[in-house]
Amino acid sequence: MKNQIRSILLLIAVLAFAGATLPASAQGRGALDADATRAYNTLSARVPAAKALGKDAVAVLVFPKITKAGFMVGGQFGEGALLRGGRPAGYYQTAGGSYGLQAGAQQFGYALFFMNEKALSALTAADGFEIGVGPSVVVVDEGMGKSATSVTMKDDVYAFIFGQKGLMAGIGLQGNKITKLDK
Repeated sequence: MKNQIRSILLLIAVLAFAGATLPASAQGRGALDADATRAYNTLSARVPAAKALGKDAVAVLVFPKITKAGFMVGGQFGEGALLRGGRPAGYYQTAGGSYGLQAGAQQFGYALFFMNEKALSALTAADGFEIGVGPSVVVVDEGMGKSATSVTMKDDVYAFIFGQKGLMAGIGLQGNKITKLDK
């Protein structure tokens, strides 16, 4: 009986997650370009470190809306645009899974600032870019974002998470992979 309840809850979580991600998958280039550019401009205007890093970054990958949901087992999905010189230069999707003590659903965005060509080439690798594998990725929190500058930040990739909406609570292991889209 206990395993049946877990299976039912897992099925509900998967269906909720799949339903929440359908609009993102159907998003066209024009809408994704506009959403990514708007999200990047808003982030740069609100976070001085993002603005400073944007001047030195070789490219910025912006996922304007990622949907995450789960109960014990969770997943997340979103689509984004790679901005190079302020213009879209490619399209990517991010997908991830997690397992652990977690429950809820939320939407958020994130931007990855690629600070050198070597880090950017890891993004275009055949198997995709896995967070935590390859170039070092530093998640910039609110405190760090206020005091950091392009002089003090010397890592390969910086990640800014923004626009969180919803409620997701829990502790768990997570994996996240970014792959290029043929749009």
